Amino acid sequence: MQLGSNLGKLRILWTQQSRAMTIRSRRSSDIIPLPSSFSSHRRHASYSTARPFTSTTCNAATSTQQAENTEINIQDSSSNNIVHVLRSRGLLQEITSPELEAAAARESLLVYCGFDPTADSLHLGNLLGIIVLSWFQRCGHRPVALLGGATGRVGDPSGKSAERPVLSEALIEANISAIERTLRHLLTPPSKNLPEPMIVNNLDWFGPMPLLTFLRDIGKYARVGTMIAKESVRKRMESESGISYTEFTYQLLQGYDFVHMAREMGVKVQVGGSDQWGNIIAGTDLVRRMLGKEDGDYNNGEEDQDQCFGLTFPLLLKSDGSKFGKSEGGAVWLSPEKLSAYEFYQFLLKTTDADVPKFLKMLTFLPLEEIDAIEQSMKAAEYLPNAAQKRLAEEVTRFVRGEEGLAQALNATAALAPGSSAKLDAATLEAAAADAPSAVLSRDKIIGQPLADILVAAGMQPSKAAGRRMIKGGGIRVNNMKIEDEGHVLSEGDLIEGRLMLLAAGKKNKTLVKIE
Repeated sequence: MQLGSNLGKLRILWTQQSRAMTIRSRRSSDIIPLPSSFSSHRRHASYSTARPFTSTTCNAATSTQQAENTEINIQDSSSNNIVHVLRSRGLLQEITSPELEAAAARESLLVYCGFDPTADSLHLGNLLGIIVLSWFQRCGHRPVALLGGATGRVGDPSGKSAERPVLSEALIEANISAIERTLRHLLTPPSKNLPEPMIVNNLDWFGPMPLLTFLRDIGKYARVGTMIAKESVRKRMESESGISYTEFTYQLLQGYDFVHMAREMGVKVQVGGSDQWGNIIAGTDLVRRMLGKEDGDYNNGEEDQDQCFGLTFPLLLKSDGSKFGKSEGGAVWLSPEKLSAYEFYQFLLKTTDADVPKFLKMLTFLPLEEIDAIEQSMKAAEYLPNAAQKRLAEEVTRFVRGEEGLAQALNATAALAPGSSAKLDAATLEAAAADAPSAVLSRDKIIGQPLADILVAAGMQPSKAAGRRMIKGGGIRVNNMKIEDEGHVLSEGDLIEGRLMLLAAGKKNKTLVKIE
């Protein structure tokens, strides 16, 4: 026992004095520096605890100024431990071992979450993984975003009733580039004293690996019985479509990701959605088998510096049990190329009262005390309807789209409000009405024609008579201006920049008319 104890002390001293290393991605010219305590001998990170690591408080507000003015000692404050933070905000579903809390207080950890390039943008459901990484970062740990350049070519069967369509190499690479830009933006440290993110691609280690090497060095540690017993695999095997060998091996690929990053980079924690629990368990098990690292346990009462952990967060569900993150038009994309800031903001603005407090905790970095105050204000008689929704929409839009994106969303919202005196321009109108129905009409079918006729041509009213009644009742607006003359004839002055016109019948029925 004495010999083992002395060896353990020598190992810690060695890792504390080891030199800095860098990792170069073959798909990027960036050199990402690792902490000076990255061990060249053990090839995993071990951080000295000689001095406290200070960082943004884990329950701090969102602004950079607030982040820079607030520092904590993550070793001395249990209330700021990442496990406590995630649990208090409803972001902790399951964890492989409660010892993660002690490990997080003891050292600065490298934590990863994977993102497969199945589309050219991440969506609102992916945002939880990014937020969990960001909370780790705000508590002094280093986030690692793993791009699934290899696993994305295979496809995860979890939660899928059929195999994903095979994407072309070019499309996968384009998706990876787009997702990487989003991740770099969202994981930019809110304070200069916080760790920079690492972004890696698992094609860098799977690409050069021969099949026989994979089978011999990795496959021999996998047990087919265990792999088949996984719920995602079992459900697919029982389904009509079945499961291909390609998808069946996904869990082994994801598991080896953890092995590779633990050995080569010092990553100790994997996080993912609750539907990834089986894959995460497979990963910690493979790490234990291949590297001899315990999955969150202690040996003989002594701290094991080599332990690894898995953690899941809940899926983003509404109070009625349905997924939050789907609009009538499909996924709520994070990329501005896929969804305007206005549409993104408006989706959040439509959150029900019952869901607002929960999503404020999960999707924002507001202090819990402030969220509690917002929740209490919603019960007050003087509460302004949708005030809490506006705060949620503003905070999330600011984080995802930045101050400029939030300003665009607020300007468009104000301009499109019924009766607004704000002048509409074509760019704002096209962005704001992107999710509204549209109609394309020739100029001669609009200029000099009665408004009631255009309402029928645009599909907004069943007949001219119905259109006239709607106009007379004050229910029709042209570019936000109410028209009460049932005989109103359209002119060039009713067009925005000579090519667009926004028609509204009632508060919600809007159509963007585009002029040929």
